[in-house]
Amino acid sequence: MSDIQDYNSSLSDPSSRKFETFSYLPEMTAAQIRQQVQYIVSKGWNPAVEHTEPENAYDHYWYMWKLPMFGETDVDKILAEAEACHKAHPDNHVRLIGYDNYAQSKGVEMVIYRGNPV
Repeated sequence: MSDIQDYNSSLSDPSSRKFETFSYLPEMTAAQIRQQVQYIVSKGWNPAVEHTEPENAYDHYWYMWKLPMFGETDVDKILAEAEACHKAHPDNHVRLIGYDNYAQSKGVEMVIYRGNPV
């Protein structure tokens, strides 16, 4: 049997930081982020935007940007809110969440803007 290799990650190395499933893939393009928002809308999930300082990403709650967008189905409005959050907090990580009312949990979450490392 082969040995299990350690995952080489370091908080001091920004390129090695992983936040959620999509972190292990190449960075998403604007079109791919748009497809993810369309998926959230198609599932009937409620989108929300959160942000936090990079140094607090792992062990603190993230700040909610306004309220969740209950019932919002316009992809452009959702993306505009995420962009507004990023402009207001350019050094913070910004993530998009899709809340699933039926399961009463997060259906999906992804960091769509990465902040500047400490």
